Amino acid sequence: MTTVGIVAEYNPLHNGHVHHFNEAKRLAGAEKAIVVMSGPFTQRGEPAAVSKQARTEMALHMGADLVIELPVAYAIQPAEWFAFGAVSLLEATGVVDSLCFGSEAGTLGSLLPLAKYLAEESSELKGEIRRRMALGSSFPAAYSAAAASAWQGSLLGEENPLDAGELLRQPNNSLGLHYLISLQRLHSKIQPLTVPRTGAGFHDPLQTGSAIASATAIRNLLQEGGSPASYMPSYSLSILEREYTAGRGPLGLENFQTPLAYVLNTRSAAELQTLQDMNEGLEHRLLRLVPQLERFTVTGLLTLLKSKRYTQTRLQRLLLHVLLNHSKEELDAPILAQGPGYIRILGFRESGRTLLKQMKQSATLPVVMRPSLCSHPQLERDLQAATVYAGAFANPLRGDLYRDYLEPPVRV
Repeated sequence: MTTVGIVAEYNPLHNGHVHHFNEAKRLAGAEKAIVVMSGPFTQRGEPAAVSKQARTEMALHMGADLVIELPVAYAIQPAEWFAFGAVSLLEATGVVDSLCFGSEAGTLGSLLPLAKYLAEESSELKGEIRRRMALGSSFPAAYSAAAASAWQGSLLGEENPLDAGELLRQPNNSLGLHYLISLQRLHSKIQPLTVPRTGAGFHDPLQTGSAIASATAIRNLLQEGGSPASYMPSYSLSILEREYTAGRGPLGLENFQTPLAYVLNTRSAAELQTLQDMNEGLEHRLLRLVPQLERFTVTGLLTLLKSKRYTQTRLQRLLLHVLLNHSKEELDAPILAQGPGYIRILGFRESGRTLLKQMKQSATLPVVMRPSLCSHPQLERDLQAATVYAGAFANPLRGDLYRDYLEPPVRV
């Protein structure tokens, strides 16, 4: 039995995701598919439109056999650690044969050699990243430019060298590259595969006559009260509508303005400085800018904070770390490099029982079906994040706030 692994957020699950899922199984010749999915908060530093359970249900209806949660410690991190956490989980299952991701490149021919080179992360590369950031570049821009420069330097004299800079400027290529780097660093036997990204690009607006739109465009449409029916499978739309009718979405950063304002108005600069990503005096800047807002909104604060050095995504992740009280100590590089400490099962189909049975023998981490039976600092953060997320519902009930404790994994 062959199994393909997929890393996703399904925020929400749309026709493009279905295309990728089907292509992944076809390319891998896989009978089963395991999805590693972000929980309540996503890599761009935003709350998911609906809960992780609702998105798990969408994935299972699509055909995923098993859905695993990517711990929040990795889910709201830059691409390097997001990818490392997800790939580590797929590796730890002991049942995954291949990993398939979408990319603008559409082939591994250009991505693999670059990944093998960057996996070493030479002192020269690290130094060049620091130099460019000191000149005011954001980390993603500094990393891309430094990686491209180092790669081109290693290819001097070769004909038609790969333009690494152009490759890294495309978001799916960049994330895919980090999946490949993670496979290299873990010495994994999982075989990488990539599917060409089709239809709308990452930030493209909705396109008339197309059945595929980016998740960003669909979320914007939802926030405006529009219907995404043309861009989503019927089961996904039905689940979305059910959640909205129950007051469990759609959620955006503004839904968390009250607890976030409370934290920022009750913490000292010294206390804020201990939080993840709070570097280079950002704590002082935050405390200086908050009183300048006539009315506190997350959008208004981000507008004041944003600069060439700090991208909106980086700042959104920072605000989530503030909201969730994530300390530097618990999320520093040596801790993250140890990988996730458990495999949390969010849901499974009947066909996934075979995988779960296999994993009892093959998994190198505890397989967690009920969080109350497992103790781990990362899991505690996952449970706290889920409660904070549910607290933003229109009328949160006990069953919403403590769903992780009260309900078993989703089954389809």
